[in-house]
Amino acid sequence: MYYKERNAGTLPPARVSRCLPRCLEPPTSRRCYIVKMSLSNKLTLDKLNVKGKRVVMRVDFNVPMKSNQITNNQRIKAAIPSIKFCLDNGAKSVVLMSHLGRPDGVPMPDKYSLEPVAVELKSLLGRHVLFLKDCVGPEVEKACADPAAGSVILLENLRFHVEEEGKGKDASGNKVKAEPAKIEAFRTSLSKLGDVYINDAFCTAHRAHTSLVGVNLPQKAGGFLMKKELNYFAKALESPERPFLAILGGAKVADKIQLINNMLDKVNEMIIGGGMAFTFLKVLNNMEIGTSV
Repeated sequence: MYYKERNAGTLPPARVSRCLPRCLEPPTSRRCYIVKMSLSNKLTLDKLNVKGKRVVMRVDFNVPMKSNQITNNQRIKAAIPSIKFCLDNGAKSVVLMSHLGRPDGVPMPDKYSLEPVAVELKSLLGRHVLFLKDCVGPEVEKACADPAAGSVILLENLRFHVEEEGKGKDASGNKVKAEPAKIEAFRTSLSKLGDVYINDAFCTAHRAHTSLVGVNLPQKAGGFLMKKELNYFAKALESPERPFLAILGGAKVADKIQLINNMLDKVNEMIIGGGMAFTFLKVLNNMEIGTSV
């Protein structure tokens, strides 16, 4: 199914206002419409001096596994350029943090440990990777405080702590929320692990999770994967070639609604597929879809 062009020209005032952070919303004057905010104009790793510094890097190592064996290592490979840049430019250490699966704040090392990722990462980098069995706490802070120059350290699954997502489940499966004081302690511990923060986890960058928005370090930048993806988006959204076709899929309709609204004025046609197409078919054609989203 698809939607055809709807005013694919200048954005109306309401649309401009809705796309900007509240502090940047334009007043009624039309002169503000010429202001452009480029997605590609962001601070990235190649602009930083990492020599002698401990680099904390949020990566996306949420890789598929079967029987504790990685079945596709592409997400690990995607982080290699950023890691190697830090090492080649004299970083004291690179501390990598990621989630894997959905343990909902309950430690499940038999199912969701990142230890197999450390083995794969060692193979790809051709150097030792130290795996720590937690991601916060005194022992982790000690290991990351003054490591040997050129160390690569991988922390255990961030989502073993409910403070990462802010909510989860207890051992009995009951829904729980993280206590604000414990979230703050989690943030503080992560912030002690480095001098520079790099976000190279593009696939999870839309999440307001602690490791993505709560690490308090004076220097923050995007990694090379983040830079590449933002450049692609900048080209598509700021100066697209015409006709401009957008293809959206996936099953999480709620996550896509704002994106769909924001893109309708930019694209000539939009194709909606995947699981979320059923939701539109139900509304448009009154189709019975059962439990298909």
